[in-house]
Amino acid sequence: MADYDIAIVGAGIVGLSVAYNLLQQKEDLRIVVLEKEKSVALHQTGRNSGVIHSGIYYKPGSSKAINCRRGYSKLIDFCEAHNVDYEICGKIVVATSKDEVPTLMKIYERGKENGLTGLKLLNEDQIKEKEPHVQGEKAIWVPQTGIVDYGQMANKLHDLIKSSSCEVLVNHKVKGISFQDSSHQIDCGGTIIRASYFVNCAGLYSDKIAKLQGVKFHAKIVPFKGEYYLLKESKRYLIRNLVYPVPNPAFPFLGVHFTRRINGKIDAGPNAVLAFKREGYKKFSINIEEFLETVFYKGFIKIAARYFKVGAYELYRSLSKKAFTKALQKLVPEITSDDLTAGEPGIRAQLCDDKGNLIEDFVIEYATKSVHVLNAPSPAATSSLEIGYTVSNKILKRLG
Repeated sequence: MADYDIAIVGAGIVGLSVAYNLLQQKEDLRIVVLEKEKSVALHQTGRNSGVIHSGIYYKPGSSKAINCRRGYSKLIDFCEAHNVDYEICGKIVVATSKDEVPTLMKIYERGKENGLTGLKLLNEDQIKEKEPHVQGEKAIWVPQTGIVDYGQMANKLHDLIKSSSCEVLVNHKVKGISFQDSSHQIDCGGTIIRASYFVNCAGLYSDKIAKLQGVKFHAKIVPFKGEYYLLKESKRYLIRNLVYPVPNPAFPFLGVHFTRRINGKIDAGPNAVLAFKREGYKKFSINIEEFLETVFYKGFIKIAARYFKVGAYELYRSLSKKAFTKALQKLVPEITSDDLTAGEPGIRAQLCDDKGNLIEDFVIEYATKSVHVLNAPSPAATSSLEIGYTVSNKILKRLG
């Protein structure tokens, strides 16, 4: 007999949400969450921008669009019920030149298709009413966007699941997985965990965990580092809430923007540069094995060729504070390099396929007795409770 009904690898907000949703529906399930770090939510969950995304950007009908809108409501309800700090403050998406206005209008129409209400187009004077120090030709006011402390939310989920029939085992790194006697045998460096069902929510290492479990797919996680600056406290008045640029349609990231945190700090960033180590947050952190694995991956080689010019600029901006500041000045002209101090970077787990496509949508693969969350970049944190609900429902159906 297995030690547990279900083993979940990864104690980020998605893994914790899967455990939480399972226990909400069947509280006597024997669940274990395995986390290689000393505590929960130390990577993508604890290092993201803290934005509650509205769902304005995502392709209508996509998994991102659906999960973001449903997850948004569940997140608000959860924060209210469990005293997690959050605020629905709204944001503006700004076209800084006339050339960007057509793309801005496409975002506006997409937002309406995704069911957002209260969207408003702003002219130059109305932009100044929302954000007095922001310059732009035209903007979208998105009232649904908010801010939250996802680390606090993850810790609350951790507390809630520990009070049920669930264990969270930290310092348990998965070394190997086999299937014997109708259960998964999970080797955590000498400790063997047995579970009837296996759930992979390993984030930056989800592809490697999937391969340990024998899942075959033609894709790999490519880690992209997002580097931030913080506005000095004396300059926080320059930003009231959240200010985003119109995304560059030639690059699949949102561009540097300004985000007010729930603690009052103002983030400026991020850029998007290749990380030389999947969990290497320092400027020049490198893991030779992981780096070579990425740069010699045929999918990445095709991406590098396709986005060479934009990628080179992102790298230059990473090395030059002056260039980073110049990008920020498109939105807030009066910002100077002296107004910025180094912030905490994060790393995004981005799935790339063999053909050189950066997979835009969430990817969740289901097998007979396992499920693998293989691509869950932004807005996965906003969507986490809905992702957890969907995954838990499918697991319970398969468990009978």
